[in-house]
Amino acid sequence: MAGKIVYVGMSADLIHAGHLNIINRAAELGEVVIGLLTDKAIASYKRVPYMPFEQRKVVIENIKSVSRVVPQESLDYTENLRKVRPSYVVHGDDWREGVQRETRQRVIDVLKEWGGELVEIPYTSGISSTQLQAAVKEIGTTPDIRRSALRRMLQVKPLVRFLDIHNALSGLIIEHTSIQCETGRVEFDGMWGSSLTDSTAKGKPDIEAVDVSSRVNTLNEILEVTTKPIIYDGDTGGQCEHFVFTVRTLERLGVSAIVIEDKTGLKKNSLFGNDVPQTQDSIENFCEKIRAGKRAQTTDEFMIISRIESLILEKGIDDALDRARAYLDAGADGIMIHSRKKTPDEIFEFCRRYRKLENAKYLVVVPTTYNGVKEDKFSQYGVNVVVYANHLLRSAYPAMVNTARSILENKRSLESEENLMPLGEILGLIPGTK
Repeated sequence: MAGKIVYVGMSADLIHAGHLNIINRAAELGEVVIGLLTDKAIASYKRVPYMPFEQRKVVIENIKSVSRVVPQESLDYTENLRKVRPSYVVHGDDWREGVQRETRQRVIDVLKEWGGELVEIPYTSGISSTQLQAAVKEIGTTPDIRRSALRRMLQVKPLVRFLDIHNALSGLIIEHTSIQCETGRVEFDGMWGSSLTDSTAKGKPDIEAVDVSSRVNTLNEILEVTTKPIIYDGDTGGQCEHFVFTVRTLERLGVSAIVIEDKTGLKKNSLFGNDVPQTQDSIENFCEKIRAGKRAQTTDEFMIISRIESLILEKGIDDALDRARAYLDAGADGIMIHSRKKTPDEIFEFCRRYRKLENAKYLVVVPTTYNGVKEDKFSQYGVNVVVYANHLLRSAYPAMVNTARSILENKRSLESEENLMPLGEILGLIPGTK
């Protein structure tokens, strides 16, 4: 087998006996070159890997049978195969169906160019990456890992999606809900710690009536049973002197980011616009709040994102851009642009012009009113984060009201049963119940 090169592509995030079996079988055929998928390549069809590329590379390089490791920048093997020109590609036989089926066919087609051969190893029974990942989630995560997760995602994914939380159960829904499509597994990347949904769930108005301590109690309940990153809706951030303590508290808990809006006085929900009195803070005052928050940070991972209310208050795109430029210069890690229009025109125009700013950073949108826009359209305009800000709570309330009405009308619960989650399933949803 001297001189023969054997190419093995893998993500190698959670190494198990199945991986070692494939590598050892490949070594029987020649010199083993591992095409290690980059974080970006893995994130294109499933979650961001637990270990970053450099850590995974060190692990694989220290496996005895491996000759060298090269980065594979996409799920497609074509570019690397033409560079390496291996005699063999070795892979498990579990990729004949599903998201990698077309990838497999391209490997076969490219190998034909120089007479290479695809060797498929039978799937190692009794080992499931999905089960291993579930076990990792059961163990939980640490504040440091969770806090850094958002930055890692933004570095490797063109767009991330966040959904609102208001209690631990809503966090579990975001944690576990996913679908399988042609491009792979699709799920929510993280949780939006909404002040609206948190206060509404407590039966209080969205006017910062629920203080930070109470909201942190809710966060702690969610943090205990989930692993995904959290962006915290910080409303106005409060007084500058108070904001620094909020930053330190969230950072210590493992929250990835806080969003603060450039308004002053009694907080009113932005979707009211000018229908209620709302006062926008001066650029100078808000920049000082950003700077104070950044000075209070003790890690590089935590993010402060500035939410601009200029479009909400009908001050125009020029005002919004002036503020964006100033807030970014003050140290903001990103901009959330908000609108209450039912069409996305002004948002798209802001995005287009924002991306031309020399100091442009991450861009966040909240398509509550202009909800007909698909995520890939936002990506085209340079949006990095889409926040679905209140949808879980808004869907839960009418469902509960309908159940309550049904019981009153029928004087029993039988008729409502078809719309309810089976008791066994809801008990199984909660870790440790069974």
